[in-house]
Amino acid sequence: MVACPCAICASTDKKDKRLRSSILVQSSTTSIVVDTTPDFRYQMLREHIRKLDAVVFTHPHKDHVAGLDDVRAFNYFQQRAMNVYANEMTQETIVREFPYVFAEMKYPGIPDIRLNRIDTEPFTVGDITIQPIQVWHMKMPVLGFRFGNFTYITDANRIDEEEKEKIRGSSIIVLNALRHEKHISHYTLQEAIDLVNELSIPRGYFTHISHQLGFHEEVSATLPPGMELAYDGLVLSV
Repeated sequence: MVACPCAICASTDKKDKRLRSSILVQSSTTSIVVDTTPDFRYQMLREHIRKLDAVVFTHPHKDHVAGLDDVRAFNYFQQRAMNVYANEMTQETIVREFPYVFAEMKYPGIPDIRLNRIDTEPFTVGDITIQPIQVWHMKMPVLGFRFGNFTYITDANRIDEEEKEKIRGSSIIVLNALRHEKHISHYTLQEAIDLVNELSIPRGYFTHISHQLGFHEEVSATLPPGMELAYDGLVLSV
């Protein structure tokens, strides 16, 4: 955290270096990023990503959309517009936050974005089928996503029963767990553990972690079997 003098923020353990939450989902032919955080450019450089077919958004908060401008590099090298999938609320924010992208008179080099509206119905990008899952971030409806047997949910503190049915049967879930103490719009670590157990998912990884949660190594040692803290650069095969 900027300007924070705490021991976690000063840690030399790479797994304690926590950028904003985003994932890259890849098949043999398709690459998708979920959310373009303020760290998007660095994340793409760090992972040596050369090809990106689409961006899918969970919700319009700044820590999930602010890096969108940097898709312009993929526009340049791929010579095509970037498909962006988002619900109506998130699309409205994107248009408001990046007005130059959608202006009638465009200057050279700005991002070329093709907006695609999604809701809770499945959709396909390349050879990857995506099932949106509506969750609640306090009073804001946020989208999680299921890719085959893999489910990704960030920024949630409540999920309706009918949406939980879309998650059941997953073999892996990545779920937000902000800290130990109660929060108005995020699951605590214990709440996240309880949800993984409730849904009987064999492997659970916890993300969107605050420095308030503690050191990666120490917290990891307390987790039940089959559950782990996620960390920047983690790679999972499904």
